[in-house]
Amino acid sequence: MKHSILTTVLILFIIAPISIQAQEAENIQDLFTALKSNPQTKSDSLAFENAKTGKQIANSYLFPTVTTFGTYDNFSTPTGMLPVPPNEMFPMIQDQSIAQPFSENIFRTGVSISMPVFVKSIYTMAAKAKYMQRSSKAKQYINLLQNEAIIVSSNANLQYIESLSKALEIKKQSLLKTKEIIAIKVNNGRAPGSSLLIIQNGINQVDATINEIAINRETALASIKALTGIRLKASVKMIGTTSIDTSSIKSLEPIKQKVLADKLGLRAEKEKLLPSILFRGNYNHSFAKSYNNNIAIDKNYTDIGLVVSLPIFNKSQYSKIKKSNIEYHTTQNEYNKIKLTVESQTDQLQRSLQLLYTSEKLYQQNVKDKEAILAIAKVSFKSGRIAIEDYLKYEDDLVLEKSKLYKAQAEKWQTLMKLAVIYGNNIENLVK
Repeated sequence: MKHSILTTVLILFIIAPISIQAQEAENIQDLFTALKSNPQTKSDSLAFENAKTGKQIANSYLFPTVTTFGTYDNFSTPTGMLPVPPNEMFPMIQDQSIAQPFSENIFRTGVSISMPVFVKSIYTMAAKAKYMQRSSKAKQYINLLQNEAIIVSSNANLQYIESLSKALEIKKQSLLKTKEIIAIKVNNGRAPGSSLLIIQNGINQVDATINEIAINRETALASIKALTGIRLKASVKMIGTTSIDTSSIKSLEPIKQKVLADKLGLRAEKEKLLPSILFRGNYNHSFAKSYNNNIAIDKNYTDIGLVVSLPIFNKSQYSKIKKSNIEYHTTQNEYNKIKLTVESQTDQLQRSLQLLYTSEKLYQQNVKDKEAILAIAKVSFKSGRIAIEDYLKYEDDLVLEKSKLYKAQAEKWQTLMKLAVIYGNNIENLVK
């Protein structure tokens, strides 16, 4: 029994790391792969399938409808099972031994078929469904890009936070070494005791900042986990592989297709006032007992024909046309509004991106300069040529400049992702 329990425990210890490892990501592509099984992505896929079904329903109205039926009718007076020509009726009247196809109780079974020959609105509604399907497909693609952009942006934030945390940790270690030097000077009477309080306060501020950005780190991790189900231990590496294709604004495609669909919807409602031609046919098998001699009788009867229908006055249809017209113009106005917003946003983002590239280069040079200045300041402080407050200012300046650099790098990624979504670029090809 003990051996069995021990074996079970060992198996659990072996399986657990494997399960945990299966939830980790080694690169950004792993996160993109996990996103595709996310419930939000599946919801978009189901929405597209629903749009496909709408198209199939619209096309199905062009096919014949076939139904079977069975009825029992009781009449107060003998009624015909089917129309009887006069030439057939006269012999029945003269010879009562012939069962006449009339009865008070008639059973019927049969098949009915109907099919539109020409109903203009059906073809227009089928075309509308096609555009609705395109709109859903485009929306599915843009939603996927938006979620991928959130993953990349959140990972960029993680990289920013990790780099800043590292810079703060370097500053803290530098301050701790400086604190040791100050402690020696205070013990030897070469520095006032307040210097220790000042340097310790600087160390405490670094710890508080590290703790504050750790909270922001949790927010970024939660954003990635919500979309992928994976909680990262650290940010994953990523590099841009190609430039943004700005040839067309594909993020407008969903509502653009919706405008075309609503326009066709309005046309379809108007076309319902046009004449329509329908084919119909019936096969009827009736059986009963004839009323004149109570002999069982069964008859077959068929009819086929074309029906031309033209609405002369239909108040509800006029209301539907008005409603469709409002819906079409509302969607058209929404498209124009979004188009203006997106075009303005793209101009701003493209200018910001160029400025961020420039800022990144400037901050990189500034960091090198601040590191050199801090090295000089350390020597000056040790030799007593500058006060501790001046030395701490150089420490702060270096971390501040690094913070600006890391922030610019994160904002560069975020701006690139916004442009990628707007222009509908494949983010999986842009980021590796």
